[in-house]
Amino acid sequence: MSREENRKKLLEFLESIRRPDVFLESVADREDLVASGLIDSLSVLQIVTFLEQEFGFDFAAMGTDPGRLRSVESILSLIEEPRA
Repeated sequence: MSREENRKKLLEFLESIRRPDVFLESVADREDLVASGLIDSLSVLQIVTFLEQEFGFDFAAMGTDPGRLRSVESILSLIEEPRA
């Protein structure tokens, strides 16, 4: 999948879990999703589940730094990294 296709899939998911009073369009790709108010801290768990189901991540085995899930840009970079 291309970066743009991954971005579209991620943005569609974020749109489904965002807080109703904050719009996805108002948050830059490098902006912290929680600090911006787009999602709350519990939504990060939903992002983990989404990445496991859609992209085959195994976070239990990977031991990924939660900071890598802070922004659209950092999540896309994680998706693009080669995995064993």
